[in-house]
Amino acid sequence: MIAKIKEIICISLVLLTFSGFTQDLVLGAERTEIYLPLINTKNVAIIANQTSMINQTHLVDSLLSLGINVVKVFSPEHGFRGTQDAGARIEDKIDQKTQLPIISLYGKNKKPNAKQLEKIDILIFDIQDVGVRFYTYISTLHYIMEAASEHNMQVILLDRPNPNGHYIDGPIREDSFSSFVGMHPIPIVHGMTIGEYANMINGENWISKKCDLTIIDMQNYTHKMRYNTPIRPSPNLPNTISINLYPSLCLFEGTNISIGRGTNYPFQHFGSPSLESNYSFIPKSKSGSKYPKHENLECFGTDLKFHKDYLNTINLDWLIESYKNYPNKEEFFNSFFDKLAGTDKLRLQIIEGKSSKDIKSSWEKGLNEFKKTRYKYLIYN
Repeated sequence: MIAKIKEIICISLVLLTFSGFTQDLVLGAERTEIYLPLINTKNVAIIANQTSMINQTHLVDSLLSLGINVVKVFSPEHGFRGTQDAGARIEDKIDQKTQLPIISLYGKNKKPNAKQLEKIDILIFDIQDVGVRFYTYISTLHYIMEAASEHNMQVILLDRPNPNGHYIDGPIREDSFSSFVGMHPIPIVHGMTIGEYANMINGENWISKKCDLTIIDMQNYTHKMRYNTPIRPSPNLPNTISINLYPSLCLFEGTNISIGRGTNYPFQHFGSPSLESNYSFIPKSKSGSKYPKHENLECFGTDLKFHKDYLNTINLDWLIESYKNYPNKEEFFNSFFDKLAGTDKLRLQIIEGKSSKDIKSSWEKGLNEFKKTRYKYLIYN
């Protein structure tokens, strides 16, 4: 087994170098020599999706090949293989490759119940996050930790980089706007790895009883490091540009503006049939994006496919200008916007004609308080 572990780690370092990543970066999942002894004689369930890889091998397959007794897999939004639409109902099923039961944690069943946790000793969580409050993997993490604490089970979290970990921005979610896309009172962009975020869930008592949590941290990671995710974390975040633009453009999901779902460039352009522009695109129903907003209609807007600036702040100007240029203001926002923003203040500020500078100044106090809290749970510089 030790020889096989060394082989996995060596291949990993070669692949990281080939991919252009920092050679010395070692992901939590790759540090098998640390967590294998913790699970070697246990019944293990894994919370995973398509990003849960050690090199080119899925974590589930790797652990099975090493003789670990993996008995079940829990999958988040988009499913175990990561092909399902945002918000799509995910059904329980049997994985064809491993014959393991796959239990969906998206839809009505967001939290593992007692029956689903029977005969399980340890839960392993390994999912690539993007560091944004309304990206639902951290909500799944919350429910995993809560279920584990209620059933006196240990959670081992294999940490991964945050591709938006270099900044913190956005309004703090207010209590009355709690939802699955806003579980906790944090800004839109929180600047933490998913391991650091798990520390915060425990430390801030966001679950009634602390979870027995072990974090397998990364080696040689910093929040300033640019990390290009080798596998898209969800169907509509296909590349580094889309992930970097996501915190700014996802707010359009709460409006009548398309962010390009149903095109080859989701979260890399935006538009609407009601806007005027020299640039346009037509959303089509396709795998990973069935029934997209403004399906089969020409949308006029802004092309960001070649956006050169690496954002270190949320861009509100695109949203503000789209609202100003939208002919029927009453149709611009929908009921989802306030859930995404975590407050109704942002919508009202845009309607009132506030500038992005004025809006952001209203976030400062909350962000400064959050940064002080965040500091207590950091693992990396």
